[in-house]
Amino acid sequence: MNVYDVLNLFGGLALFLFGMHTLSSALEKLAGGKLESWLEKATSTPIKGVLLGAIITAVIQSSSATTVMIIGFVNSGLMKLSQAIGVIMGANIGTTATSWLLSLQSIGGTEGFSILNIFKPTTFTPVLAVIGVFLIMFTKADKKKTIGMIFLGFAVLMFGMDAMSDSTAGLADNELFCSIMTMFSNPLLGVLAGALLTAVLQSSSASIGILQSIAVSTGQITYSVALPILLGQNIGTCVTALISSVGANKSAKRVAIVHLYFNVIGTIVFLSLFYLINAFVDLPFMQESLNSVGIAVIHTGFNVLATALFLPFTKQLEKLACLTVRDNPNEEANAMPMLDERILNAPSVAIEQCKNVAYKMAALTKKTLMMSMDIITAYDPKKAQEVVDNENTIDIYEDKIGSFILKISSKDLSVNDSQLVSDLLHTIGDLERISDHAVNIVESAEEMHSKKVMFSDEALREVNVMIKAVSEILDMSISSFINSDVALAKEVEPLEDVIDQLRSELKARHIRRLRDGKCTIELGFILQDFLTNLERVSDHCSNIAVCLIQIKENSMDTHEYMNELKKLDKSEFMDEFNVYQDKYKLPRME
Repeated sequence: MNVYDVLNLFGGLALFLFGMHTLSSALEKLAGGKLESWLEKATSTPIKGVLLGAIITAVIQSSSATTVMIIGFVNSGLMKLSQAIGVIMGANIGTTATSWLLSLQSIGGTEGFSILNIFKPTTFTPVLAVIGVFLIMFTKADKKKTIGMIFLGFAVLMFGMDAMSDSTAGLADNELFCSIMTMFSNPLLGVLAGALLTAVLQSSSASIGILQSIAVSTGQITYSVALPILLGQNIGTCVTALISSVGANKSAKRVAIVHLYFNVIGTIVFLSLFYLINAFVDLPFMQESLNSVGIAVIHTGFNVLATALFLPFTKQLEKLACLTVRDNPNEEANAMPMLDERILNAPSVAIEQCKNVAYKMAALTKKTLMMSMDIITAYDPKKAQEVVDNENTIDIYEDKIGSFILKISSKDLSVNDSQLVSDLLHTIGDLERISDHAVNIVESAEEMHSKKVMFSDEALREVNVMIKAVSEILDMSISSFINSDVALAKEVEPLEDVIDQLRSELKARHIRRLRDGKCTIELGFILQDFLTNLERVSDHCSNIAVCLIQIKENSMDTHEYMNELKKLDKSEFMDEFNVYQDKYKLPRME
């Protein structure tokens, strides 16, 4: 093996890693937000968690990526440790799909045409590369381009694999290499070598790919050599999760520890039983050479058996992790759920998590405004302080979500995801402004309380009509946002027009009372501010509803949508407008 072979080996490894990254990213992008919804379903039983973890990892071709995502979910409070354990076990099984893909290079047939040769990478990989480049360069649809990236990523991965195999072919007759391989038949050295290689590459798929390429090109990899190295590679892949858990909360750290314990204990048990059996039976195949298919069989077999071993003991595994990472008495028990940058490598999943946190922000915003409107009619200093505290919390929500969205925007997003993050950014801005108006309303209530002034009974009845209308539009907009209910969102705009009319009429009525000497100028200013805040709240509710409609229907911009709505659906719009107008009719002036 000369210097050119070494360069080809590293070049092949570079192609392999790039192809793996491209394939993984494109598959995750194609799956979109479904990954997050799949993970959320892993809440009932460990078996369901194992299945979902295996499927997701097979899709995105990386157990490390799945584990890091799980750490992000647990750190954000979106998943419990008990739910994560099954997914981690499934991820170890799912990652073996890569070794089976790579084992296709072992397929062979007779010279010339053979059905088997059709399935060899050297036959179909160039075709996939051509199709992939064509889809990327000559199609406009985002989905087709993503499929092209999948084909091209797989092709580059296979070309890298072939390059590694070709560069190591000369090792077959190398005595030094053969002696080193014999040394790795020692279980401890083999496990250590596999763990170190995987830890350095940060990818078990890459380290297994190297082992498979050497096995194919040299024929010097025996079962006694491959077994401990493969089990060590499973331990080495835990390094990524352990690094990712640094700075996370205790529950997220426990996820990484569970991943480590699962592989370490599984390796100890598997090797102990296997070599114990071999000591008594002397298994004849241990010194036989194996190909990439045999490596894939061992890889899958170990992870399936380890999962079967640990699945009945998930609670004990959880307790062990809790004993290792103990509770911190200084850590807040009810910390605010926030976003975790560990899942930014899966943009669609990050967007879904972003939406979940935005839903919590929306619910808190609704509660805050409703509380402030209660205070204007019945002042309560404790509630007033709670409104102010909530507004500060909502500001933190906006800052965290907004910063996270900007980081997501820097990733390679589909057109739909780009529109979604843009509209989500606008929505959290509207929610934050609603909370600001809630504080403004509290300030008006505090002014009335301190000056010992209050609305007349007549004015109070009129104000309550406005409050009820704003309460309904707030409930409609927040509910439509949280439940993605487009039909409900379309009912917001007619009510917003009614609220605009109510504000104008209430202002006119106040002027009449002022002229008749039934109201003071000072109280009039407070009423004016209060009505303005309510009217602006309804405007923000309208914006939230329109953003949802834009996301679901790929509509035009906000103002254009509202104009088109009133033109195209004038009859339906006016029917709803009239219903709300009758519902929120002001009482007669005395």
